[in-house]
Amino acid sequence: MVFANWRWPRIFLVGPLVFLSTFLTVCGASVYLPAGPARIDNVAIPLVLFPAIWALLFFYSYLDSRLIRAYTVVLLVLGANLALVLLHISGGSQ
Repeated sequence: MVFANWRWPRIFLVGPLVFLSTFLTVCGASVYLPAGPARIDNVAIPLVLFPAIWALLFFYSYLDSRLIRAYTVVLLVLGANLALVLLHISGGSQ
């Protein structure tokens, strides 16, 4: 019963927060991957890797024994990719 009060923060972490982090990682990957000869490689490769990225973040955050460390890692991934996407949208990385 000691871990009963950690249940909902863990569910929030492995549910919407990991999905949002994965989505932003795919968006960020399309910024830094080269376009390729058909000009779609920077979009197609992250979309194909979406399940692998999600599974990696999901299982890490679910199986980590320290909840604070799992939140820190997922939020750092989310923040780094959010900054990358926002920098690209604002036109700073041309």
